[in-house]
Amino acid sequence: MQDMPCRNSRSMAHDLADAYHLSRLHCRHLLQKPRMDQFRLFLRMLRGSFRDLLPIIAVIAFFQFLILKQLPANILDVAIGLSIVAVGLAIFLQGLEIGIFPVGEGLANDFANKGSVFWLLVFAFLIGFSTTIAEPALIAIAKKAASISDGRLDAFVLRLVVAVSVGSAIALGVFRILLGTPIHYFIIAGYVLVVGLTWFTPQEIVGLAYDSGGVTTSTVTVPLVAALGIGLASTIRGRDPVIDGFGLIAFASLTPMIFVQLYGIAVYSLEVTASPASAVAAPGAVDMAARFDLGRLVAGLVDVIKDVTPIVLVILFFQYVIIRKAIPHLQRVALGLLLVILGLHAFIVGLELGLFGLGASMALQLTQTGNAALIYLFGFLIGFSTTMAEPALIAVAVKAREVSNEKINDLL
Repeated sequence: MQDMPCRNSRSMAHDLADAYHLSRLHCRHLLQKPRMDQFRLFLRMLRGSFRDLLPIIAVIAFFQFLILKQLPANILDVAIGLSIVAVGLAIFLQGLEIGIFPVGEGLANDFANKGSVFWLLVFAFLIGFSTTIAEPALIAIAKKAASISDGRLDAFVLRLVVAVSVGSAIALGVFRILLGTPIHYFIIAGYVLVVGLTWFTPQEIVGLAYDSGGVTTSTVTVPLVAALGIGLASTIRGRDPVIDGFGLIAFASLTPMIFVQLYGIAVYSLEVTASPASAVAAPGAVDMAARFDLGRLVAGLVDVIKDVTPIVLVILFFQYVIIRKAIPHLQRVALGLLLVILGLHAFIVGLELGLFGLGASMALQLTQTGNAALIYLFGFLIGFSTTMAEPALIAVAVKAREVSNEKINDLL
């Protein structure tokens, strides 16, 4: 009888060791898998990447061979570019699995355990604000809007308005998850407000406001925000990750339309005039060798790092200053972040090398045919095929399949 506690202790120790061993074997994080499993998983992602690119290849082949009846002048560049896109997409998704998804879900769990709604909402706002203010697409649109509005719109103020709207949207989305309110109430009310404001918004602003909803979330922000929402919904009792975890990005696309329309109404009604902005010069033609030399590749990589840096700074601040807890498996997370940067950069380089020039030349050739039906068909198919290969959409689809126990097909 006196030996029972020792036996129980030894048995408990063995059980814990077995549980720990099984948890390591079944852990979804890539660096905890055997190397062969990691390699096989990468090959599976690579096959999925080529599968996602098949619609683009099919559209190009259909129009080049059956409609235009000619080979692309740069067919080798197209083939190399598509291969780079596929490899970059696979690396990007692997980095998300290693670094971004675990960090987002871990932060959500830590915030839930800490019980601080205030800091959770501040974190959500800063993630949205910091990543949007430096978004390259938004910067380009803001400069263009300032140049064609005779100085009424200020480019930096416009970026601030959109960044505040995205930060507010993600904070509102997180608050909705905490409340458990169905998302369609907010979405319906939001679009009613968008349509209502359109009647009072100057015509010069309406198109800009609608476009601003599509350039506000970066490729890294979308998976992180999705992981945050799913992590919260998984942590809070009574929430369904599939029903309650998604929808944060919908807010981020909706609120800029409202905020920019309000900004336009204020500017044009008050006749506020900023200093005239210089027109943005259209970039000149650059030959392929000059565009993809080492200097340009490094510059492109630096741009991707700049886009990711605000996210990293916000995460580090809240992880170490607010939550006061080290990031678990920091080396793995750092590796995942590095893969995300390299994969995203490769994806962009591949698009520029293989598809951007080809798409422009095909559009010009189809326009010269004078057949409007072919132009509409090309626009539809190229929009469909490029969306199928969008990294942020693929990442969210993969996450939806995971949290729904594969009931949701990520391809469909």
